[in-house]
Amino acid sequence: QVQLVESGGGLVQAGGSLRLSCAASGRTSSNYAMGWFRQAPGKEREFVSAMRLNGASTVYADSVKGRFAISRDNAKNTIYLQMNNLKPEDTAVYFCAAGLVFSITSGYPYWGQGTQVTVSS
Repeated sequence: QVQLVESGGGLVQAGGSLRLSCAASGRTSSNYAMGWFRQAPGKEREFVSAMRLNGASTVYADSVKGRFAISRDNAKNTIYLQMNNLKPEDTAVYFCAAGLVFSITSGYPYWGQGTQVTVSS
């Protein structure tokens, strides 16, 4: 079992920045892949970014390339999502996910509860 807890969401103006954190506990492994997804009201869950904890492999959705950056601190079992130049269309609940297989789909076995990000116009 792995537990994931997101934090760092909030309300910001367009052009502002936030850093999301996802702390993992339980049977974690440095071999895990972890990622970020988001879901806006009335929309399907959308891939944002993912990475391998035992390497530097990363991938980003086209909508966030150049604005968001994923990083990790393996000693703390934590990943981060630095979100810069935020746009109103970034408004969503952001979810952290983890598993042994690197994926850009929603097929991760472990998920956090989500943290709300709201970007005002």
